[in-house]
Amino acid sequence: MVNPLRRFRVAGALLAVIVAYGVAGYMLVEHWSLGDALYMVVITISTVGYGEVHPLSPAGRLFTSTLIVGGVATMLYAFGIFAELVGEGHIAEYRRQRQMQRRVADLKDHFIVCGYGRIGTQIVTEFDAANARYIVIDNNPEAVARLVHEDRLHLAGDAASEELLKEARIDRARGLICAVDSDERAVYIVLAARALKPDLYILARAGQPPSIRRLELAGADRVVSPYRMAGHQMAGLALRPGLVEIMDTLQHGASAVGVEELLIRDGSRLAGKTLAEAGLTQAALARLLAVRRRDGTLHVNPDDELKLAEGDLIVALGSDEQLAHTASLLG
Repeated sequence: MVNPLRRFRVAGALLAVIVAYGVAGYMLVEHWSLGDALYMVVITISTVGYGEVHPLSPAGRLFTSTLIVGGVATMLYAFGIFAELVGEGHIAEYRRQRQMQRRVADLKDHFIVCGYGRIGTQIVTEFDAANARYIVIDNNPEAVARLVHEDRLHLAGDAASEELLKEARIDRARGLICAVDSDERAVYIVLAARALKPDLYILARAGQPPSIRRLELAGADRVVSPYRMAGHQMAGLALRPGLVEIMDTLQHGASAVGVEELLIRDGSRLAGKTLAEAGLTQAALARLLAVRRRDGTLHVNPDDELKLAEGDLIVALGSDEQLAHTASLLG
């Protein structure tokens, strides 16, 4: 957005011309000094009502009359611009966008949410509950208006634009979630994101079953079908309602105990050590439920002598304090 104060450029230029005209006129007509002439110009065009610096000649009075007309007209023009900017909210909007730009520039280890429809809105709600950092990209005017009203960090535009993804700090993002309602647009978004950051974790929504394979080929790490997930959830509630409710409670933090995933990053000092050697089997820490290797191998209820490797994903169960302590050991 263009700085609204730029609209004062014409008024500022006119005011400079009026001041120069007035100073030159008083110095030539009345033979005053530069200081007296400038002071007379200021009190004249500002209409403060002070007395004249020196008595004016008839020519000086005529010149002052022209100065008053030009100066007052310029000042009224400037005040009109100011009233318009304030009344229409341009200044407040510019300040809001500047603050938004500063918040975007500070983003790190965040998620980029593409699309703010029903699914995108729910994703953001879950992120807020988990205190996760995120930025939303959408080009729908209604969605952008809601984002502005809710004061959520966002960018307005096409999420498939590489420039917009760069502006969303994709180079420092933790992951990208494509929740747009068009499978064709989703493919373009995934392609653009994968090209900009090959190692980015990308999660995409597929509206139609055939689109799942297309999104995977485009570079999505995981593809979610809302209809398939809803059917799976409803079937689970019908067959194993207690288990589903318990897992849902653990995942969404509605109890004192929760489930979290912890990653052994590349270069970690724990790589090559057993769970016991890494100190992860202490009673005061979270309970380790499973370890998933980078190649997909899963070790459920892992043994204390299981050796950790780079890229291992550990699923742990415990209180917030236990999970935090366990995460601190992993760095």
